[in-house]
Amino acid sequence: MVKVNKKVISNLKKCYSIAPLYYEGKKHILVAAEKQDPCYLFDMDGKQEDVVWTGPGGVMSMVQVPGSDGIFLATHKFYSPNDSKEAKIVVVSPGKNGKWQIRTLVDLPHVHRFDIVTRNGVNYLIVCTLKSGHAYKDDWSMPGKVYAAVLPEDFGKFDEDHQLELSVIKENMLKNHGYYKVEDCGTDTCLISCDDGVYQFIPPMDPNANWEIRCLIHEAASDAVLVDMDGDKEKELILISQFHGKHIYIYKKVNGEYCKVYSYDTAEFAHAIYGGSLLGSPAVIIGHRKGTRNLLLFTYDIYEGKYRVDVLDEDCGSANVFKFIRDGEEVLVSANRETDEVAMYTFEHKGRENDAGTVKKRSL
Repeated sequence: MVKVNKKVISNLKKCYSIAPLYYEGKKHILVAAEKQDPCYLFDMDGKQEDVVWTGPGGVMSMVQVPGSDGIFLATHKFYSPNDSKEAKIVVVSPGKNGKWQIRTLVDLPHVHRFDIVTRNGVNYLIVCTLKSGHAYKDDWSMPGKVYAAVLPEDFGKFDEDHQLELSVIKENMLKNHGYYKVEDCGTDTCLISCDDGVYQFIPPMDPNANWEIRCLIHEAASDAVLVDMDGDKEKELILISQFHGKHIYIYKKVNGEYCKVYSYDTAEFAHAIYGGSLLGSPAVIIGHRKGTRNLLLFTYDIYEGKYRVDVLDEDCGSANVFKFIRDGEEVLVSANRETDEVAMYTFEHKGRENDAGTVKKRSL
């Protein structure tokens, strides 16, 4: 049982993307908007410290360059599946006099998710496009792709006229929406979800080798995570189905194959997803953006031997979430897109005293 304390730290129109950023010797949080609105920099307590940009927005992903002081990559100009032909990845660097410098790394229409993963000391950029083009609204006739490149060590040479070259490592990814980094077998791996299923991309042993690509399941998925929910040392596959769908499915591996063991079917337009630990127990958090627009917690009850779901927050409409630990306290930041609020949730075991500054409390 947990208690949830909610605090709204900002009101940002169509807030969408969240990422950690280590800058000037301190941990920070970036929150950026889906539409033509700003990107804010917060400290770990939720106090706004800076405005990184006021536009153009269209930010689906942000990832810090490993080992850097405040340099990060971000998508720009992806405003919707039907308005993303001008999407690109940019390099954002702290500049003089408090101004942030933004340069083009690569123009890539419909670029949606990307990340930086590491294996054997080599950093790789992996990039996913939702589609490869369209001729009219809601045209899905040109499936997305997955691209990769060795991450450059020097970003100073890239701009609008000098762009990073990417290589296609997988094609025909219809509605290529979901991405989640999962550590598996001692290395970073990437769960990428599309209408054809959930795939695990494993970086190569060295830059001259090929990526390994495994199809975990052929269920249409919008996002997915791998978490050992029931503690049997085998990770369950938890996914949102279908594209922006309402179904939350949990699959267990039985005789080497994933089999569906749990279904929750009323999370309309499910989108935000976190998989990992909450207060020492395995957990998955999912937010959905239509209907009741709840933030949901999925766990496994070892005493009853079944999965359970609890509501962390109601009518918030989360697009993305990011969880971290602050001075021993577990915190979740949520971009509640449908209510234009950036919210910070803190968790504690039920029965402990709450902070007097709590804005909202919910017992589960």
